[in-house]
Amino acid sequence: MNHLFCFGFGFSAKTLAARLAGPDWKISATSRSAEGVAAIEALGFTGSLFDANLKIPGDATHLLVSAPPDDDGDPVLQQCAGQLQGLKQLAWAGYLSTTGVYGDKGGDWVDEETPLAPNTQRGRRRLSAEQAWLKLGLPVHLFRLAGIYGPGRNQLLAVISGTANRIIKPGQIFSRIHVEDIAGVLQASMARPNPLRAYNVCDDEPCPPQEVVAFAAQLLGLPLPPEIPFEEAELSPLARSFYADSKRVSNARMKKELGYNLLYPNYRVGLKALKLAL
Repeated sequence: MNHLFCFGFGFSAKTLAARLAGPDWKISATSRSAEGVAAIEALGFTGSLFDANLKIPGDATHLLVSAPPDDDGDPVLQQCAGQLQGLKQLAWAGYLSTTGVYGDKGGDWVDEETPLAPNTQRGRRRLSAEQAWLKLGLPVHLFRLAGIYGPGRNQLLAVISGTANRIIKPGQIFSRIHVEDIAGVLQASMARPNPLRAYNVCDDEPCPPQEVVAFAAQLLGLPLPPEIPFEEAELSPLARSFYADSKRVSNARMKKELGYNLLYPNYRVGLKALKLAL
């Protein structure tokens, strides 16, 4: 039996686990809180506290790492590097990174061969973590995720709640990806492992973020949220950091090497499907 062990059980990990759940897969995951462990177990999976007493199951065949690095580096490697190197039967390990490792390209295209030049603290941390994981001697695969949306996390809900704004920064281009397509790409990689390979995980249509907000409002038949110049927008430090990078991200390698066909090739298809589920 395959055994997927997830370090962290956020949006992407939960979606992958739901796709894999069945007689051929055992699913385990960590959380930093007892409440989080209980939530994992309520889904029928095995939960463990991410603390000094954590023991990685010896029968783990697949690993997924979504826990973000901090100022001290990657928390999983800091605590578990020795245990990880003892997993001789490991067939696949996935590290969820970010397209922020490419830095700002002024709206130009990037692919996996583009030099990595992160210009934010978040991007620099991710690049350092990528490099550390690749040196571990495990069958690691890097997945550089674009902006994630999906059920419970999308611009439709922001428009409905009245919190959406069309923030205008001339020349700003984002790529994005539906969480179900993230899970699909990870599953495809498990079926076609190619250790030490990096994949951009994004849809086919990078675009200015205000276009997505406007389309969401139109789908709902609600007034367009106001346009706000970026300089005047009240954003959290994390949200503001997303606007530090402008680029179009290519997913050609993901499609060619993994044979994956996107369920939601652009934000319009994705938001239309999410509207049906409201």
